[in-house]
Amino acid sequence: MNRRQFVSTLATAALTGLSQSAWPAAALAAQPTARRLPRWRGFNLTEKCVARKDGNPAFAQSDFALLNEWGFDFARLPLSYLCWSTAEDPRQIRDTELGHLDLAVEYGGKHGVHVNLNLHRAPGYCVNPPKEPLDLWKDEAALDAAAFHWGMLARRFKGVANAQLSFDLLNEPANVSEAIYVRVVKRLVQAIRSEDPQRLIIADGLSWGRDPVFGLVELGLAQSTRGYDPMEVSHYQASWVAGAEKWPTPTWPLKRGEATINSETLRRDRIVPWQDLERKGVGIHVGEWGAHNRTPHAVVLAWMGDQLSLWREAGWGWALWNLRGSFGVVDSGRSDVGYEEFRGHKLDREMLKVLQAG
Repeated sequence: MNRRQFVSTLATAALTGLSQSAWPAAALAAQPTARRLPRWRGFNLTEKCVARKDGNPAFAQSDFALLNEWGFDFARLPLSYLCWSTAEDPRQIRDTELGHLDLAVEYGGKHGVHVNLNLHRAPGYCVNPPKEPLDLWKDEAALDAAAFHWGMLARRFKGVANAQLSFDLLNEPANVSEAIYVRVVKRLVQAIRSEDPQRLIIADGLSWGRDPVFGLVELGLAQSTRGYDPMEVSHYQASWVAGAEKWPTPTWPLKRGEATINSETLRRDRIVPWQDLERKGVGIHVGEWGAHNRTPHAVVLAWMGDQLSLWREAGWGWALWNLRGSFGVVDSGRSDVGYEEFRGHKLDREMLKVLQAG
């Protein structure tokens, strides 16, 4: 079966409910819209977040099956375009690794897990080093290339139901004005909708995803926020955050000088501004959150409980960063956890229970 036949089969499966044993009947009957997202809950799967010199592995069907087994229904796939292209010639596409995306979408349909494709590294921008040779916010060549990639993905997955697949344009825009960001988003949305007018599209908030973008309301997009506040809890001793190794050991609630940061602080600063956006007809989802493995486990669980309570009250879904790794529930490398041996891996059962309850 060639790629065109494969995607056609995938689209037919999505539209006809071929995997109805995995998808709830309500999800098959009512497609999600940008105005009101389902309360999807799940994880970021990071196999293609950073391009590897020897190629990146495919997404594992067992991960999608595991999410379903645990009661979750969402997988955000942060992607680097360098997995299937190059910075020197971003329009030159290697189809093999894109085939891995085809399979991921198929696995999501089979196991009742919504797949959200996100360009974590787009031509001209990534929140992480190394810096791109062009600047997405300034260079038309970079914007043309980013639009090319989204148009290509939209064409590739046209016909796959929004219940099964959505697009998240750019990961965590930082240090850019709202006007510039809106201009870039409009171009990317145009590239997608010229190929697939019905595709569900999500845009990350500004300031690393933390701030709502009211200038995007007219485009009919959902928006994605973050759950990393306060960073003294989420990124304690994270090597990639300047000064984090000097922060005092966090507690929850957190003492910051004379101030106390608690769930009510999070409600005021991280929930209410996004609810103002939501009232304008914009669906909200928490695309990333979690705490690095140096934060004391008891503190992490208490903080997670408060975050989840706030999002449950707001009716928002979320995706933990990550499934496996220093923020995750599997093989997280914490020194203060009694891990459970689980299918060849180390499972943080206590954290899993908190997430399942959220």
